[in-house]
Order: sequence, then C-alpha cells, then structure tokens
Amino acid sequence: MDNKIKKISILRYFPEVDEEPHFESYEVPFSHETSVLDALNYIRDNVDPSLSYRSSCRMAVCGSCAIMVNHVPKLACKTFIREYDKSHVLTLEPLENFPIERDLVTDISDMIAKLESVEPHIHPQKDAPSNQAGIQTPRELEKYRQFAQCTHCGCCYAACPQYKLHPDFIGPAALTLLYRYNHDSRDKDKSIRKAIMGQEIGVWRCTSVGYCSDVCPKCVDPASAIQIEKEENAFDYVKHFFKKLKRS
Repeated sequence: MDNKIKKISILRYFPEVDEEPHFESYEVPFSHETSVLDALNYIRDNVDPSLSYRSSCRMAVCGSCAIMVNHVPKLACKTFIREYDKSHVLTLEPLENFPIERDLVTDISDMIAKLESVEPHIHPQKDAPSNQAGIQTPRELEKYRQFAQCTHCGCCYAACPQYKLHPDFIGPAALTLLYRYNHDSRDKDKSIRKAIMGQEIGVWRCTSVGYCSDVCPKCVDPASAIQIEKEENAFDYVKHFFKKLKRS
C-alpha cells in the first residue's frame, strides 16, 4: 500500500530560549503499520533532529513513550496513525498534569516519589529465613495479578482531574501499587500501607471519575483498585470504632 501523508502538530518547548510552549507542524508519510512513535522517529531522523521525546521498548512494556494524542493520554508505540484518518491534523503534546522539561518530555519525579512512598516491596515474616522463597498458590496470585501489570507510564495521572486540582493526591498508579502489595499473600505487614491509604491525600481524595481506567494502556483498572481500597478502609474504620467503643 502506498504511503499517505499525515499532518502532525507537535507542542515544542525549548526552556533555554522559549518563554512559552508553541506548536510546530510536520508532514509525515504513513502506512497501515505506522505508529505515532514511528512518526516521531521519522521527524527526528529526517526533518528536525532537535525533537525531544522518550521511548525505549517500542512494545508497550516500558511505558516511557506516553504522550497526549489528540488530547488523550496514550502510548505512542501502541497508537497508530491509521486510527486518526478522519482527523485533518494529529496533535501531539506532553502528558498533562506534569511539568514540561522539553518538547514531549515531562518531569514525572512527583509520580515516582509517590510510587516509592507506598512501600512497593514484600515485607516478609520477621522470623522467615532470608533465603526462603515465598510460596504462593495460583489463586493467591490471581488476587493481584491484574494490578501488577502497571508500567508506571503516567497516563492515569495525566487523566486524573483530582491530581490536577490537588497535586498532593497520591494518585491512581501509586494506590494501585499499594493494592497490589497489600493483597500479596507473601506480604506480612500491611499496616504501613493501610495508614497511607486512609490519609486525606489517599483513596478518599478520589472522586470516582474513572478516566484513569479508560486511558490505561495495560487495562490495569486503577479505579477498581481504589474503590476496593475505599471499602477496606471504611471497614477498618468501623471495626476500630467498635473496638474503641467496647473498651470504653
């Protein structure tokens, strides 16, 4: 099939010289198999070598190429130009809700810090031998497998209206990671994560819009994890209340 031509408008920003981001347009040849990442590579290699963006695996595994495609958070490697045949211009911008570093590259350090804050590792039994592997049944694995597929691409943060309004919100990816480890049968100390979950900036900051799940390229469904965590946190609160009432 002969290549077609797609006009692509990209938000450009050079912090050394630009006061504000601005759009620049390019014409890119494409076929049925051309992804948005392929188009970016074409522009960088053949038109403008100064174009900056992140990419790595090209297989929707690393999550590094997440950008806004026609104002929707997507992975550039998993999104194809053919999907936008009816759009006269394809608009590419950096992920929303993150500071722009340069062109399509954003500073995601806040999200990374929040992922690290939820203790994303196994807390084994204190008396368990250090060289003893955790034993887990397939049924126990299934309790959290879906929520372990997150690649930390940042699409859910770009889609989250609460993160935009309240940057202190832990956010969907971090709360999903919290759920993943709190439901891992090998973890023996969930108290730290439960305390984080119930904070004002935890699950109750979420207003259940659900857009985070809509844009997730791995179908992790962070909105579902957060709703389950709300139920668990409410149950823990009621249980604690009645225990306190009984003691008094």
